[in-house]
Amino acid sequence: MSGRLSGKVCVITGTGGSVGRAAALAFAREGASVSRYVRFIIGNPLIMKEMAKHVPDAGSYAPVTALVDERADGVHLSYDRMVSFLGPYGNAAALNVARNLDSKVEKILQQAAA
Repeated sequence: MSGRLSGKVCVITGTGGSVGRAAALAFAREGASVSRYVRFIIGNPLIMKEMAKHVPDAGSYAPVTALVDERADGVHLSYDRMVSFLGPYGNAAALNVARNLDSKVEKILQQAAA
């Protein structure tokens, strides 16, 4: 170990596979703090259909990307909130659907992090 990467942070996705795991180990051997991410695509066709009733473009935003970030201080969860995507459309009905989805996803993520 040469420590060439000491004090550096390395973010690696796909650490569950052989290539990602090998990369994480190699960076760690060089002194890097390795942060592992897992990405999930969460979608519900019924929610997409409901949002698209109000804003036709909203259907393309329906799948939500959730990130699981494993760090030395614990596991952190985050995701793309639907309200942030649909806000620019200014459609109150679509925003209600998005807020409902966001509250459900937040609850699930909080339970998973506990």
